[in-house]
Amino acid sequence: MGFFSGLNDEKYDRQYTDRELMRRILEYFKPQTKRLVWVTVLVIVLAGIGAALPVVVARMVDSLREQPSLQAISLVSVTVLLIGIGLWGLNWARRSLVVRAVGDVVLDLRTRAFRAAAEHDLSFYDQFSSGRIVSRITSDTNDFGQLVVIVTDVGSQIVQAVILGVVLFRTDLRLSLMLMVFLPIIFAVAGGFRVLARRVTKRGMKAMSDVNAAIKETISGISIAKNFRQEESIFKSFDESNEQSYHVNVQRGFVLSLVFPTLNALGGIFVAILLYVGGLSAAQGIVTVGAWYLFIMSLDQFFFPILNLSAFWAQIQAGLSAAERAFALIDADPNVVQTDQRDVPPLKGNIHFDDIHFRYTDNEPILNSFNLLIQPGETLALVGHTGAGKSSIAKLIARFYEFQQGRLLIDGHDIRTFDLAQYRKQLGIVSQVPFLFSGTVADNIRYAVSSASDDEIMTMAREIGDGEWLETLPNGIQTEVGERGARLSMGQRQLVALMRVLLQKPAIFILDEATASIDPFTEWQIQQALNLILKKSTSILIAHRLSTVKAADRIVVMEKGSIIEEGNHNGLLAQGGHYATLYNTYFRHQSLAYVEQAREMVN
Repeated sequence: MGFFSGLNDEKYDRQYTDRELMRRILEYFKPQTKRLVWVTVLVIVLAGIGAALPVVVARMVDSLREQPSLQAISLVSVTVLLIGIGLWGLNWARRSLVVRAVGDVVLDLRTRAFRAAAEHDLSFYDQFSSGRIVSRITSDTNDFGQLVVIVTDVGSQIVQAVILGVVLFRTDLRLSLMLMVFLPIIFAVAGGFRVLARRVTKRGMKAMSDVNAAIKETISGISIAKNFRQEESIFKSFDESNEQSYHVNVQRGFVLSLVFPTLNALGGIFVAILLYVGGLSAAQGIVTVGAWYLFIMSLDQFFFPILNLSAFWAQIQAGLSAAERAFALIDADPNVVQTDQRDVPPLKGNIHFDDIHFRYTDNEPILNSFNLLIQPGETLALVGHTGAGKSSIAKLIARFYEFQQGRLLIDGHDIRTFDLAQYRKQLGIVSQVPFLFSGTVADNIRYAVSSASDDEIMTMAREIGDGEWLETLPNGIQTEVGERGARLSMGQRQLVALMRVLLQKPAIFILDEATASIDPFTEWQIQQALNLILKKSTSILIAHRLSTVKAADRIVVMEKGSIIEEGNHNGLLAQGGHYATLYNTYFRHQSLAYVEQAREMVN
């Protein structure tokens, strides 16, 4: 594929015909019907006035030849001036209505595109770059809006051309028939550029989305890049995307720059021929000088919309391509599909994996014939090496991914039959690296329960270590956390994330425990917060700390997507199996006995 190999369509991209695109676009404009009716009226009036201008001037040229006078000349001047002022005022009113209508449509399209992106499951973001998705929601919807503005401008000129066509036929039939012979040639040449223009325009948009993706990824990971002194490397990565975008858009510019000069040259040839023939007719007295002048002026205004259409061909194709890309995001089929939308009653937390088969890709099986029953109120710890399938179990319970075979039952009901939004309201999830949004600590804690007051948050915060952790925050719960919580330590982020879940009071709690090293006091506080959640919910803990493992009612040991051992901490240690090996490798050094023994050896 060479230089442009990175510009392939996304898997969810679709090819829409022009008819399909127009149907979808018109659906978005249905609420704007009243404005569009007024726009249409103004377009017709503008076209009529624009077409009347050469007619008025031509008639007055003939009258001046017969009886030239100061009054006649003044009348011509005032008439032309009034027509000009009328055109300006009506154009302003038309553009105002169009801009408002387009603004509302772009707002609706962008909202739907963002909602579609937000509702896609996590597997969608595993496959597709978030930077490219952002580009569709922002840049492409904006390009679509520009398309509509341009089309209304050109549409007004086309209506004017139709009116002028009637005038031309009434002025001189022979010259008009010659003009009709030339038009198919111009349309054929313009149509020949359409497919090529759409292709290079879509490629240019894809290249630009790659640039956006490179910028987003670089800015998101700038601290890591600086830590490893990779500023030059990230610049090189951006430079490659930028260079690719440059070459693609230069190629696009070359293709589109051929359209207007080609059609303009053809139009010039045709006008020259018609001028010559019309001049001979006027010299021979077949038509009047005024009629010939009308024909000359009308020819220019008649050809202008066609040439203008070709001049804006780049923007029109960009708008259609943008609409196509935005619609593709909105129409993308979800991987997680609910078979019903049942209301979800208060959950007890009985979770049953019944012969579940799950894979991320066709060549990546994770769970095969997996069976697991979690009792209501039980705290279950999942342990095992990386890739054992622990996080996959949590993601399936959260309904972030679709399993391929088997059943996943929640309180005896198929998880696929629940209303997904209602179901997730009863889930509490803390990821391995807690994510905080820009804002205050209080804003992040009440993220899922917006009605919670500061007093409620403070009361809950004091249940954890008597609220001593609040003293480490400069402004208490009103402390700004910064982007992604960067102003807080990892321990503070975990506490905020746990309090966010605690406030939610979930029936099912999922914790992918962080591996970051924290001080013993913070760990004790985190364990206190964790215990407050565990005693009120069914909990699935992907455990990395010995304290969390010991707190579990049952420990499930996994390897390659299968359960190889299960029981409590002491029982599994006594078996001397895989768990005992994991304990000695990962957990033993966290135990108090091990720390005291190591201290005695040092002394």
